[in-house]
Amino acid sequence: MWTEFRAFVARGNVIDLAVAVIMGAAFGRIVSALVDGVLMPPLGLLFGRVDFSSLMIVLDRSKGVPESLADAKTRGIPVVAYG
Repeated sequence: MWTEFRAFVARGNVIDLAVAVIMGAAFGRIVSALVDGVLMPPLGLLFGRVDFSSLMIVLDRSKGVPESLADAKTRGIPVVAYG
């Protein structure tokens, strides 16, 4: 069984998959930083000083209406954050 596993890993498919996962995670962080730090602040100014980081739709109002996204996370209120 060990020899079969080593043969499977040696074919390169597993290594290619691992490299793709690592590159995807890094690329996701780069895109998030670009959108949060470069793209959204000028758009917020353009649309009248809108703070996109706090835009959300509250799905369950039985626990109250949160003041911010951080408040919703700490209180466990389900929201759809679109900012």
